[in-house]
Amino acid sequence: MGRTVLPYSQVLEREYNEWKKFRRGLRKEGQKVLDRLFDLARLHVQAGGYASRPWPLEAILISILLEHHKALEDLRVKCKRMEEAGRSTWASGKGERRLRSEGRGWRQKAK
Repeated sequence: MGRTVLPYSQVLEREYNEWKKFRRGLRKEGQKVLDRLFDLARLHVQAGGYASRPWPLEAILISILLEHHKALEDLRVKCKRMEEAGRSTWASGKGERRLRSEGRGWRQKAK
């Protein structure tokens, strides 16, 4: 019979356990972040198992990068929407009127 290949979920847990000493050296907030990173890798268990890489850390890191990239793209979209909303406020003159009413406008009337 051939060798049995461990399920990727078990491989991922083994890798997590191998990082336990490193984890213990971190502060509490760092430990939580490391745990969250491995949680992100768990979101891609099927892909990691399908890839069947000789070094599991590669698939783990790529999984984490994928999730971080998705979060970054979401933030970019939100920032773009906020910028566009801000431009439309300024374009309508509401932004300048608001600043003048607060006494912060660049065109203040002389007293």
